[in-house]
Amino acid sequence: MLKNKSKQLGQGMTEYIIIVALIAVAAISVYNLFGQTVRTQVGDLAAELGGGTTSGNATGLGTEAQTAATRETTLGDFEQAE
Repeated sequence: MLKNKSKQLGQGMTEYIIIVALIAVAAISVYNLFGQTVRTQVGDLAAELGGGTTSGNATGLGTEAQTAATRETTLGDFEQAE
């Protein structure tokens, strides 16, 4: 009976490790997907917290992202790399 309880406790820990690993992979994927914008914003945030000045690139990148999001696209705009 003691062996059974020990196996169950190990199973719960394994499930938590898998969940944490999946969250880490998802966070890394999102960071890579929005890479330049996130890096610029994190850099500007660190500069502000350190008492320095920001580069201002985050505002420009945010505006570019909003412009791209509102642009109308169709299947004719699709280009496949050769």
